Amino acid sequence: MSNWHAGYTAETAYTYGYYTELNPLRTQLLLLSWGIQPPRVSTACELGFGQGVTVNIHAAASCTRWYGTDFNPAQTAFAQELAEVSGNGAVLSEQSFQDFCARTDLPDFDFIALHGIWSWISPENQAHIADFLARKLKPGGVLYISYNTQAGWAAMAPIRDLMEQHSRVLSAPGQDALTRVGSALSFVNRMMETKPRYLLANPTIALRLQQISEQDPNYLSHEYFNHYWQPVSFSAIKPVLAEVKLEFAGSAAYPDHVAPLNFSPEHLAFLAQIPDATFRENTADFLLNRQFRQDYWVKGSRKLTAHEQATALRAVRILLVAPVEQIAMKVTGALGEADLDQAVYGPLLELLGDCKPHTIAELQQRLPANLADLGSLLQMLLVLAHKACISPVQDDAAIAQARPATARLNRHLLGKALGRTDLAALASPVTGGGVGVLHLQQLFLLARLEGHQEADTWAAFAWQAFRALQQTMVRNGTVLTTEEDNLAELAVQAESFRVTVLPILQALGVAD
Repeated sequence: MSNWHAGYTAETAYTYGYYTELNPLRTQLLLLSWGIQPPRVSTACELGFGQGVTVNIHAAASCTRWYGTDFNPAQTAFAQELAEVSGNGAVLSEQSFQDFCARTDLPDFDFIALHGIWSWISPENQAHIADFLARKLKPGGVLYISYNTQAGWAAMAPIRDLMEQHSRVLSAPGQDALTRVGSALSFVNRMMETKPRYLLANPTIALRLQQISEQDPNYLSHEYFNHYWQPVSFSAIKPVLAEVKLEFAGSAAYPDHVAPLNFSPEHLAFLAQIPDATFRENTADFLLNRQFRQDYWVKGSRKLTAHEQATALRAVRILLVAPVEQIAMKVTGALGEADLDQAVYGPLLELLGDCKPHTIAELQQRLPANLADLGSLLQMLLVLAHKACISPVQDDAAIAQARPATARLNRHLLGKALGRTDLAALASPVTGGGVGVLHLQQLFLLARLEGHQEADTWAAFAWQAFRALQQTMVRNGTVLTTEEDNLAELAVQAESFRVTVLPILQALGVAD
């Protein structure tokens, strides 16, 4: 029992993030765009669910029965609390991968998720997971897996190893994990001040270290200080997954499927000359200097005919999840920022701006003929999805079934906003997943639930919470110190929320 953590950081709590790639409904648009039949997901599993925010949101917001495990008892307790409060039916265990994957009482799964796990666990645990995938993922089922990639970590990996070694070798006895993280970072930064030849040969390291120093120490502890930490190439992980009958479907990152955002014409021409798909994927990681891969794999993918693909795509329902007036006509990819053509995207956003679900077929029918081509429209939707402006929508029966559990979960999470600021997502029964909601916006929503109907009373409610948390507002870069100024700025923010954000949250089923 002394090595229950199997080399993984266990002294610090993981962050409370929400990860949309783990929403099975999200796979629909991408799989169909690749001509692959998406599975009907009735059972799903998350291995290593951390604090359980993601798994609980997905369990509450859909008709899918979720299972999962995390070895950390404190994290599991929080996750089980959310499951119990929401009544979402999630079965969440505090077990190692070895023990959980060997259980005989688990169902077979349509969807299995591994977010930020593979690169940070032992070879033995990787083997347990591979065996689990072979036995428990249904034919046609989908695996989501993310991992650190060799190409983007080539220069930084030795520095990571040096920091982890410093934590083990030079930290004072009895130091807590976060102190060890700080000491290791301090050591590396002092070393960089001596202008080592390694820095001269790898000048991008200075920026990476600056970025690291600005991140949450708890996150850094989990990301950089595990005993097992191994970036892997796509060509190395493919045979492992192929051995358990999984086929690569495609990247879970939307911008990867809009090539001009990431690759120059020279890049595309170079890739087109590579006949082997695996080698081509590996090469693309070098062209992008990719640090982190997020991929969907399918166990026995069923290819659709062109007619089946087009029919299924046209039936997909889409909802705008961002205020139209706040959507910038720009998009960012690996090549930098690109402008979106207002004449092309404007008519589409105008149709979606009524905050109602629309099928792709409806959009085709109502768009001008020059914008209604299915392939072109799909590219536009992928760009808007990358910008987090749109989301796929569940069928009405699933939405109705999910509403009670999402209401209970959201009410519980909003209550926590009075004492903490690190829970930044709520559950949407409409999208089957989570939606980012800022802490201040959560306080406004909580004020409404507490019976406050006017924006100025939401501001007063939020100010009381701010005072308890010893927080103040900032206006134009200036910290506001007086109660009068804070209330005035909160009133401005509350009115803006009422006009622009609240209608979106109501359309998502997050607010009444």
